[in-house]
Amino acid sequence: MACNGSGCQSGCYKEEEEEEERKCENPAVPTKTDSASNGNICVKCKLNESVSGYGGIDDGRFCADCFKSNLFGKFRYAVTSNAMISPTDKVLVAFSGGPSSRVALQYVHDIQERAQKNFDASRDRSLPVFGVGVVFIDESAVVPVPSGEMDEAVGFITSVVSSLAPPKKELHVVPIETIYSSDSSDGKERLIKIVNAVRDPTGREDLLVNIRMLALQKVASEFGYNRLVLGSCISRIASHVISATVKGQGYSLPADIQYVDARWEIPVVLPLRDCFAQEINMLCHLDGLKTLKLSTGPSSTINDLVSSFVALLQEENPSRESTIVRTAGKLFPFQFNKIPEITDGNVPLATRRRQKRDNLKSNESVSSESFCPLCYSPLDKSEIVNQSNHDKGSTSEIFYAACCSSCQYQILPRDSTSMEQFYMNLPQSIISRSEEAKNYNLSLLREQIQDCLLSDDEDET
Repeated sequence: MACNGSGCQSGCYKEEEEEEERKCENPAVPTKTDSASNGNICVKCKLNESVSGYGGIDDGRFCADCFKSNLFGKFRYAVTSNAMISPTDKVLVAFSGGPSSRVALQYVHDIQERAQKNFDASRDRSLPVFGVGVVFIDESAVVPVPSGEMDEAVGFITSVVSSLAPPKKELHVVPIETIYSSDSSDGKERLIKIVNAVRDPTGREDLLVNIRMLALQKVASEFGYNRLVLGSCISRIASHVISATVKGQGYSLPADIQYVDARWEIPVVLPLRDCFAQEINMLCHLDGLKTLKLSTGPSSTINDLVSSFVALLQEENPSRESTIVRTAGKLFPFQFNKIPEITDGNVPLATRRRQKRDNLKSNESVSSESFCPLCYSPLDKSEIVNQSNHDKGSTSEIFYAACCSSCQYQILPRDSTSMEQFYMNLPQSIISRSEEAKNYNLSLLREQIQDCLLSDDEDET
């Protein structure tokens, strides 16, 4: 309570007067009085009004600046703690035009720009700046996209990449049918045939995912990239956890939900793994990041149904997606779910030590050297035994036996004639996988019965 005496020396109005002076000098900066009268104040800076309405787990907790800082912190921690990007790397960002890949591209550009500034400011310039490229896969050959919309999409992708500040980023716009050899003139027709041969809508969608990854790997390998960045966020991973479980892919599930997936020739990294789709959409809104969504028509696959289901759960409880992913994270990952140990002397010692500390220990992971030739998921021992029982037969029958049970059920044709046609139209990269798997299974079988074999110098009697 303020006193009424005019000669009061207690300064009971002093703080209020100072608040008024500060407000008059800079009305844009909130004062303590404003904060007290407004309940939606950022929990971090305690000054600015929080942003809300995006529906994320932190909805209404942070102001715009703290929200952006917090989201970028998730990305940066994922990159540094898993040694995803080092100064000598050449990184390829898969860009579809959607919010997640747009934010992934922007964040990779941000850390590259910072690295370039540090390089320019350093005297010895001992640490190089990692290179960045962008790839867009044109799927119009097998996905029904309205005429002219794909050309607009390519123009949009080009404008986004060219608008980024230096260092310059090379853009690769690649038709999905390039998974066939460059000297093959009927690649598009063959691709359409194998896609149309899949009757199950979910299987067709999963097949396209596998083919898209092959196309990304092909571009990365041909142009000398050693990292492939995908924009998969925790919301998409949560949906994948449920859909993979429904489709009987529980054994291979841990391989798909880690920060790093090095089973491929070019390791795949997921720096947005801890970010929610709602947060990513809000960042695009706050920063004015333009995005693109192609019109592909209605879909009623298991993947779409699960995505709708998980989105509904997320609306009811904003922590549902993180709970799903955290629960699935208790499964043991595979040994390929880590970046190969860095031995390059140009990489900072702190980065190498961090990678050695955070990499999976041998007793914390599962070893698997045999993969499905179609989807490249790791195979269970029972599936490997099933392959060894089908070593005789036509090449298409051997290929069928080499695939995982999920691909056999949802993708591959059942009758032998259709399966033979399907096999003949596959790209060589998939057929080579089948041959490698067969050779590996033979060597594995030999190791298992090694003690029962006679050596050359032993007598049969």
